[in-house]
Amino acid sequence: MERVKKWAEAIINSVEKVFFGKRAVIEKLIVALLCRGHVLLEDVPGVGKTILARAISGSLAGDFARIQCTPDLLPADIIGVSIYNPRDCSFHFRKGPILSNIVLVDEINRATPRTQSALLEAMAENQVSIEGKSLILPDPFFLIATENPIEFEGKNYRSKSHNR
Repeated sequence: MERVKKWAEAIINSVEKVFFGKRAVIEKLIVALLCRGHVLLEDVPGVGKTILARAISGSLAGDFARIQCTPDLLPADIIGVSIYNPRDCSFHFRKGPILSNIVLVDEINRATPRTQSALLEAMAENQVSIEGKSLILPDPFFLIATENPIEFEGKNYRSKSHNR
């Protein structure tokens, strides 16, 4: 127990070197990571969510990938795809960003249900399916998804205090 506490404190201290003033958020992410869970962060753009995810990845010496969700994002864009090589008449798998240790899925609410389904398989089963095969995700695998608050409309963020 003491070993885990020291490990977590070292990660938190490392992340705080680049992500200031939100220790409680960092602590909650570390708890989710230790529990092999995943996190959905709701906040306005420009507050450092990507920096936070990169800092956690760097502190763990893990692979980091960022997926920007758009309505045209396909499951193959995140899982990967087999590419035919005519020279040797074979297919070679090019892995997608989901096969990283720490994955930031930015604006997950903009992705289609099919793409969200691929993300859910990764989070729930620690694997992805492609071409009838299952690929086990790296250990650790930690997905941090983001979405903008409902009050955010384009570039005009209206906080609740300004709407009174």
